[in-house]
Amino acid sequence: MWQFLCVVGIAFVILEIFTPSMFFLNFALAAFITAAISYVYASKFGLVLIFFVLSFLSFAFLRPLLLRRNSKETETGISGKYIGKSARVTEDVTDSKGVITIYDERWDARSIDTSLIPAGSEVKIVKNDGLIMFVENNK
Repeated sequence: MWQFLCVVGIAFVILEIFTPSMFFLNFALAAFITAAISYVYASKFGLVLIFFVLSFLSFAFLRPLLLRRNSKETETGISGKYIGKSARVTEDVTDSKGVITIYDERWDARSIDTSLIPAGSEVKIVKNDGLIMFVENNK
């Protein structure tokens, strides 16, 4: 019986590799622990019950810990590099046109609140849509 449970555990680990959501890892852990318990306890009904209880406990306690540890602490990409940062307006920014510079890069910009932001002003980048940064006055 322990061989079958180990194969089931390995199958769940493989599924977790292809769907990294910390979902199947709980079943794999439960299968491996149940395989170890099957050395001393032979009832198939009892082992199925142990598997389900361990799966539930793993979902209830281990999965939240793994998800919290696996979550990104810092933003990457556009969000981490630009969103929330200050930029300099080089051409007046309105809701339909404008240009800003940040990190010596030139970006098309639009005013988030449809107000006119004159050249030379300092703005805060609020969001990004493709190659256009949406900004607001840096207050």
